[in-house]
Amino acid sequence: VQLQASGGGLVQAGGSLRLSCAASGRKISSHYMGWFRQAPGKEREFVAAIKKSGVGTHYADSVKGRFTISRDNAQNTVYLQMNSLKSDDTAVYYCAARTDDPINPLRSGWRHWGQGTLVTVSS
Repeated sequence: VQLQASGGGLVQAGGSLRLSCAASGRKISSHYMGWFRQAPGKEREFVAAIKKSGVGTHYADSVKGRFTISRDNAQNTVYLQMNSLKSDDTAVYYCAARTDDPINPLRSGWRHWGQGTLVTVSS
């Protein structure tokens, strides 16, 4: 499956952005989907994930209550709604896919990655 992330940009602290990840080549209904991010000088970190059915999500503690992951299997697209953005959220955001349905999304197994989309939050 090929993944294309979009929707990044420059936003002021406290603002919102919605990222999209459009898939092609395979149906995302057969994939567990997630978002990761990498800030300058830091390692890539998990942000959020959603089960194949869309029922069941996981979030990093740093984004709980502010970010919402969702999916539209008919549109073959996954979204990340980001609210109450902070300067610490500045990063390149990547969408990813895997074919299993892990209890722990931090487990290795993310097979497909999209190119990143840059989110910059100004304070």
